[in-house]
Amino acid sequence: MMFDAKGRPMRLLPWVNQSGAPCYLSTDDPDSRMSRLADEVEADLLDSAEYVLTEARELLAEATAGERELRFAGVRLAESLRDTLRIATSRGERLEAGLTLAEDEETVAYAAEHCSCTSEA
Repeated sequence: MMFDAKGRPMRLLPWVNQSGAPCYLSTDDPDSRMSRLADEVEADLLDSAEYVLTEARELLAEATAGERELRFAGVRLAESLRDTLRIATSRGERLEAGLTLAEDEETVAYAAEHCSCTSEA
């Protein structure tokens, strides 16, 4: 997690700069113009990833799919995965920054009580 000069957590944005480095936003206002823009871009990227996945599954189901089509689908899937992972990282960091220790402990206690998941080693 990155912090600004005032010690506030910075939001990882869903885009990179011209040299490919991550971009961050420092704001206390989740409804600021830039925050809303980032939310909209995230939604568009997730919609795009869903579309790419649907199309790739259809292509992979075709026995006659050629190497070029499969390579193109693979590249688009990799791009979508990269974008989705960046969004997941950003949202995870914002969740961590927003939870107090007490809230985090309450969440863990609730999950332990209500989750029917099992783990296997």
